[in-house]
This record gives sequence, C-alpha cells and structure tokens, in this order.
Amino acid sequence: MSLSEKSVVVVTGAANGIGRQLAIEIARENVAGIAVSDINQAGLDETAEMAVAQGVEVLTSSVDVAKLDQIERFARETIERFGRVTHLINNAGVGLVGRTEEISFEDIEWLMGINFWGTIYGTKTFLPIFRKQNFGHITNISSVFGLIGAPGQSAYCASKFAVRGFTESLRLELEGTNIFVSCVHPGGIKTDIAKNARRGEKASDEDMELASVMLHKLARSTANQAAKTIIKGIKAKHPRILIGPDASQISAIQRLFPKRYFNILDRLTGGMLSKYR
Repeated sequence: MSLSEKSVVVVTGAANGIGRQLAIEIARENVAGIAVSDINQAGLDETAEMAVAQGVEVLTSSVDVAKLDQIERFARETIERFGRVTHLINNAGVGLVGRTEEISFEDIEWLMGINFWGTIYGTKTFLPIFRKQNFGHITNISSVFGLIGAPGQSAYCASKFAVRGFTESLRLELEGTNIFVSCVHPGGIKTDIAKNARRGEKASDEDMELASVMLHKLARSTANQAAKTIIKGIKAKHPRILIGPDASQISAIQRLFPKRYFNILDRLTGGMLSKYR
C-alpha cells in the first residue's frame, strides 16, 4: 500500500536523525496521521512540532522499544487515535563501540534489546493489525553492517544481520498478500549515532575517538536524504532499500568478493577500517 491521504504511519526512534526526518517527510505526503515514538520525550516533541507544521495530525508516545509492553501500548494508542495503521517503520537503533573482548554481556544485551528485539516486538505487535486489515507495509532498518562484518562492531553487526535475516524471511512468508516488507541498509549517515554510542565496558579512548572520526569521514548522506530514499522505496514497494552511494558500492563489493571485501573496502577508505584490528 503506497502512501496516501488514508495512510497512518508509525515511526519508532523519531526524536532525531533519520526517524525525525522520516516523520517530517511523511507529513509532506498529506497522510492521515503519523504516530511517532522514542524514549527522548523532548526530542520527540520537537519532531512532532515539525510534522504538525506540515498540516498532519501527530501522536507522540514515550516508548522503549526493548520493552514489549510499551510497544503494545503504543499500538493501542495508535489504533485508538486513528482507527488503523498502514505503515510501520522500525527505525529505533543504537550503537556500541568496542571489540568483542572489550564489550560485556550486558552491553550486547542492551544493544540487541533495542536493535533486534525492538524490531521483533514492533513487527509482531503490528502484524496482526495488518492481517486483520488485509493490508500494510513493514519497513525495518538494518545497515550496511547488516551486509558486511567490521572489526570493532561485532555486536552492532550481529544485530543488523539479524534484522536483515528476520526481515527477508518475513517478506517471503508474506509474498502474495497485501502486506509488503522492506529492509533498509543505510551507508554512512550524518547523524549522532556514533556520538551517542555506548562505550563498551573495556573499550579504549582511542576506540571511541576512532569511531567518531570514521563516521565523520565516511558519512556521505544526510538524514534528510536517507528519509527521502526510504519513502521512495516504500512507495515503490522495494524489498531492499540501499541508502547512499557507499551502500550501493559496499553491497556490490560484498557480492562480488565475499572473501576479500574487507581488504578492498579498507584500501578504498585509506586503511581506516583496519585500524580497528
């Protein structure tokens, strides 16, 4: 189902970054309503103001996507306000810096709770609604790190590979129905995810600095560009949405050179990736 004046769109992680820009750009599509959530209430309120300024009705809800009961409450609130949901975008996500030996079990559980379980909770909570309506579109945000592995990002890659696998399986399960599924793989996006990333229990100052510098140098797309690409992909019902020229390049290199992609990408980035080794 494409975006229209009858659409009601749910976006998680909407207090900043891609989530905020998605809310703003979706509001410009003259949809019936938008339901946005985040744990950052102040940022969420700012997003809502920006979307309302486009003339759309907006529901805000303080939600920790790692908690199923909060996702279920959010779904109830959305149905009570708008009577339906047509699109779900599981966007909420966090970063974690540190090599495998530097991050704790608690660090990994925290990240997986948001990046992976948040996607599972959102999908399984809203899917019955789509089934009952016999239409809907689920969009899950993975990453280029859901296509390739990278040193210093084992937990993050694990979560994004998991989102990719879950989403692709779901899409195959729903083939032939009126429920569409898309998986998004952003490349480097100019957001605060690296700055706000959790520091692994034993991660060094050097690792934290390197993560910030690497994102700053490699980020080629803005959050606004990412949002527009996602919306375009949703309208076209694309199953895989790549964001940025770097994402397209990484996807191609990984498919052509599944054993050597890291060395190739490392050379293309001037040896920056290998600094994590």
